[in-house]
Amino acid sequence: MTPKLYMVLMWAILLIVYRTTNFQFQHAELETRFHPFDSMKDHKSVSVRVGYLPRGMAQSKSDLELKPLWFSKSHVTKQDNDQSHHNLLAMTVGIKQKLTVDAIVRKFLSENFAIILFHYDGIVNEWHDLWWSHIVIHIAAHSQTKWWFAKRFLHPDTVSIYDYIFLWDEDLGVENFHPGRYLKIMKSEGLEISQPALDPNLSEIHHRITVRKKKRTVHRRVFGTRGTGECSSTSTGPPCTGWVEGMAPVFSRSAWHCAWHLIQNDLIHGWGMDMKLGYCAQGDRTKKVGIVDSEFIVHQGVQTLGGSSAEKPCARAAHMDENLQIIHVNTRDYHENLQIIHVITLDYHIRRRSRSELYLFQERWDQAAREDEGWVDPFRAPKQKKQRPLTSNVP
Repeated sequence: MTPKLYMVLMWAILLIVYRTTNFQFQHAELETRFHPFDSMKDHKSVSVRVGYLPRGMAQSKSDLELKPLWFSKSHVTKQDNDQSHHNLLAMTVGIKQKLTVDAIVRKFLSENFAIILFHYDGIVNEWHDLWWSHIVIHIAAHSQTKWWFAKRFLHPDTVSIYDYIFLWDEDLGVENFHPGRYLKIMKSEGLEISQPALDPNLSEIHHRITVRKKKRTVHRRVFGTRGTGECSSTSTGPPCTGWVEGMAPVFSRSAWHCAWHLIQNDLIHGWGMDMKLGYCAQGDRTKKVGIVDSEFIVHQGVQTLGGSSAEKPCARAAHMDENLQIIHVNTRDYHENLQIIHVITLDYHIRRRSRSELYLFQERWDQAAREDEGWVDPFRAPKQKKQRPLTSNVP
């Protein structure tokens, strides 16, 4: 082989190698963009080097399992073999909803869930008379919301061993709900984010898509007029489809990994997040997000943070004028009515901040979308081509 022919052959080989490598790199980049969390499903430990630690010592994941202060070798082996907690229930709770929470916890414990309670009123000791209190985790912080707790205590690495994470409010009736059957439906339907449907006769309803559809197992969209908008079979986004409400969401492990990053550290009410959760659905949100009808709950609509748990804000507001008159007429009820006015005022400020956070969250989303030049919105509606006006040959 002549030197010239040899050089041509070498250059051809190098060109083939370069193009093959470049193609593989671009393919991997596309896979990462459109399926960013597929690698999480196996959750195998990755050996990494951290600081001056020897490789293999860094633990990439944790759990919320309680560890006894004393144990025997046989106990450890048995515990490892059982490894029973594959799913997690996390709830924000207050002592006034103790009976409701007790009913929920009992249902989930019967299906071997790990359970963590976030006490927004700071009261923990008064739960200790319940038999399960010592086997669940209690975290207390005064007047904090569910999203505040979730951002700080449900880091994806901490909950990475759990297949599904239920992040629920406390005011939910579960008489017609079974956690085990629910998860089987999520898996069989391929749902990454879901919520149980609401009993329309007993629940406080905020959005029509959450209403239970009888004789259905799951529904993923709603039809009809919604305010000034219309939900139809061509609707591609929330709240017509690809959407769940914030009171009882359920996430797969991969979906939660994404949703946790969506939670803003300083925006504690979470308004606006529900409209973006579909971006964490690991695929087409119109298919991966849904409402489970056959396992439904009752949303009691109890006002907690910033208000009395015994009376709803609308009822308090309706009596505000009457109570103001009582203050001037009957001094005996002065302090009682002063408390009612304080509660109404506090509700007003909370809702005002919630709306402010909603706008700020959307502004951050818009800014992030503009600045990330490599980001492509997978749910962006295609631009419709303008039709040419009809022309006539008639002069």
